[in-house]
Amino acid sequence: MIWLSFGVRMVLFAVALMWPAGTWRWWEAWVLVGLWTVYGVVMMIYLLRNDPVLLVERLKLVPLHKEQKVWDKFLMLLFFIAGIGLYLLPGFDIMRYEWSDPLPLWIRIAAMFVHVPCFVLLGWIMRENTYLSQVVKIDKERDHKVITTGPYAVVRHPMYTVTIILLFAVPIALGSRFALIISLFLMVLLIVRTYLEDRTLHAELVGYPEYAKQTIYRLIPGLW
Repeated sequence: MIWLSFGVRMVLFAVALMWPAGTWRWWEAWVLVGLWTVYGVVMMIYLLRNDPVLLVERLKLVPLHKEQKVWDKFLMLLFFIAGIGLYLLPGFDIMRYEWSDPLPLWIRIAAMFVHVPCFVLLGWIMRENTYLSQVVKIDKERDHKVITTGPYAVVRHPMYTVTIILLFAVPIALGSRFALIISLFLMVLLIVRTYLEDRTLHAELVGYPEYAKQTIYRLIPGLW
């Protein structure tokens, strides 16, 4: 069932890109589908062997939990809706209606290559943090502890840092200028969520205030 769920996700991802484009002949989109598929397969194999509980958590289609904060449910709903738009808009923009000129080829290719180090970082983050839920909650059932190693020694929310980079890398790789507007909106949502989640962890997770004093930046070293 886990592999079936992953396969369905990848098919939906490809359809979300190709259907608005009105054609299957869009090599940039196929490169992205290939990159995300390879990354997904590698992480599936690793997590099945080393952290199946985290795999189940990350594969949840609807990120909702009874202990989830109300504000997080609202933010995730907005993120889910806008996230769909991030996949749909490039096809309409670049291929079907040609609303804007595609970004230069070298920029598109550079954005594709940016995915690789981002995927490596995501794998490292998942290796370090088994409590990496899709929702904001304190995992009391698994004795939630503060993670201070790996990327967490640099910033307190490295997953969001990488996610923000990918939010821009995807539409840039597809060449869509208009989709970057959605990327900006999603980035703002993630920054707000980072602030609120960080405040929640300060209040509810034992040892987090001490960790925050040692690792002072939330998302970007030297900035915030």
